[in-house]
Amino acid sequence: MVGMRIEIWADVVCPWAYVGKRRLEHALAGVDAEVVWRPYRIDPTAPESSVLLDEALRDPAADEALRGCAPGLTPAQNRARVADIAAAEGLGPPWGAVWRANSHHAHRLLHLAYEHGGAALQDDVAERVLRAHFVEGANIGDRRTLGDLAARAGFAAGATLLAGDAGDREVRELLLVGKARGIVTSPTYVVGDRALAGAQSPEAIAAFVGAAGPGRDMPPEVRRLRWAESLLDQRDPLGALTLLRPLLAEYPDDPNVRRLAARGYYHSAQLSRALDVLERLVADAPDDSYARLMLGKTLRRAGRHDEAGTHLRIAAAMTPAYG
Repeated sequence: MVGMRIEIWADVVCPWAYVGKRRLEHALAGVDAEVVWRPYRIDPTAPESSVLLDEALRDPAADEALRGCAPGLTPAQNRARVADIAAAEGLGPPWGAVWRANSHHAHRLLHLAYEHGGAALQDDVAERVLRAHFVEGANIGDRRTLGDLAARAGFAAGATLLAGDAGDREVRELLLVGKARGIVTSPTYVVGDRALAGAQSPEAIAAFVGAAGPGRDMPPEVRRLRWAESLLDQRDPLGALTLLRPLLAEYPDDPNVRRLAARGYYHSAQLSRALDVLERLVADAPDDSYARLMLGKTLRRAGRHDEAGTHLRIAAAMTPAYG
C-alpha cells in the first residue's frame, strides 16, 4: 500500500489520542503510509490560560462530565484505568496530565509542523507534545513550552510562528471540516471516505487500513461545498459560511454556492445579505423554485409579507411540495 494517507483526528489533551497513536504505529508496521494529524477538541471551553487539573476537577460540572465518560467509575478510578492501559502500550509511568490545557496552540503547532516539514516532523512534534502533557506534566497550553518542544524536534521556526497567528485560521477551518465529516471521537482514523472511531486494537486498525480504499475522486471545490452543506444540516450556519468563503470569492456566480450562502445568511439572521443573494438568483433563473421559496421565506421573516406571498405562491406552483 504505497502512498496511503491516514488522517488521525484527535486532541492532544485526550489520553486516548496517545494510546491510539501507539496502537496505530503497531498496526502500520511494514505498511508504507503517511499519517497526518488533524485537530479535534474534547474540551473546547478550556480557558486560554491553563489551570491545574486538580483545581479544575473541583468544579462539579467537570466531575459530572468525567463520570459520563466512564459510567460506573469515579474520575479517579477512570484515570487509574487509563493509566494501566497506557502502561500496557509503553506509556509511562509516570502517567497523567497535570494541567487543564487549552489545546488550540498545540494544534496550530502540529499544523505548522506538517506545512513546514511534512508528516515526519509533525509526528515527532506530536509525540513530544503528548509526552510532555501526559508523562512529563508540562503545560502544553503555554506557547513557550510548545516552542521549546518544537525546537527539540528540529522545528526552530515553531516558536516564532506560534508567537503570531500563523496556522490559526487553518486550524479553526479544519475543526469545522472535522465537524462536517462527522468526527465526534478522539482519536478517529480516516482513510479516504471511511472512518474508524476510537483507540481500537492494532488488529482492528490494521484490518480497517487494509480494507480502506482511496475514496471517491472529487474536486476539492465540490468536497468543500458538501462540507458546508453538512454544517448547515447540523445547524451551524456561521461554520458553513466560513467554509464557503473561498468558494464565494472564486465562484461568485455559481448558483450552488450562492444557494448555500443564502441558506447560511438566512439561518444566521443576516437577512439583508440573504435577500441580496436570493434576489439575484431569482433574477438570473426565474424558474428556480427553491430560490423563490427561500426568497419568500426571507422576505416574510423580514416583515415584507406581501412580497413574500408572491414568491411563495410562485414557488408552490412550480413545485407543489413547497406549498
